[in-house]
Amino acid sequence: MCAAQEPEKQDVVSLEVYFPTGIYHVDKPEFLDPVSKVANNALKKIKKQKEISDLYPVYMTENLFDSTEIIPFQHYVGQTAYNILVEQGYNLDGFETYYSEMWCQEHYKHSGMEQHTHGAGSQIVGFYFLECPENCSRVVFHDPRAGKPLISWAEKDVNQATFASNMVNFEPKPGMLMFTNAWLPHSFTRHGSDKAMKFIHFNLGLRPRAYVQTSNSPAEVV
Repeated sequence: MCAAQEPEKQDVVSLEVYFPTGIYHVDKPEFLDPVSKVANNALKKIKKQKEISDLYPVYMTENLFDSTEIIPFQHYVGQTAYNILVEQGYNLDGFETYYSEMWCQEHYKHSGMEQHTHGAGSQIVGFYFLECPENCSRVVFHDPRAGKPLISWAEKDVNQATFASNMVNFEPKPGMLMFTNAWLPHSFTRHGSDKAMKFIHFNLGLRPRAYVQTSNSPAEVV
């Protein structure tokens, strides 16, 4: 006996959606000037130390979370990450977010980023886009369920985000700030512009509020 070939009228079936995946974004152009200044100075320093690779045409700076010139940006990102985790249902009583990493990446033509996640205690990761020329890389987020892509059927419309999607992508814009959980795999498509693409990539973890600061970076949340 064959199963149904076409959709037919049926009873209303209740839908319960669990284990959601959140990707957050907000436009914050007011941080572009100070963050770009710090990033450009850091890039000048690293460019003096090494030549760009033909195989991986990208520059990556040292950590920037100690820079006193972008404290408002640091606080905003840290507080937003904290708020996201609380809204997701995590118990953060007695804890605060802190930066484990924050660096600038400058990608040249044909550069990209392979799919990966962040461990070592990271809870929230994100990007702040500084320069996004036409045909620049897109940021891609992949379904974190390992079994889904193995049996996934062809999508009816890959331009629509549905239950059938294995990944979603976003077009970066200058001033766009993005957050997601560190367990969500992400990547960047190949950069197609002759002009460089530039963004901040950051990772945040959690620690007890009694933690003693050992650097000049302030605590990120109250």
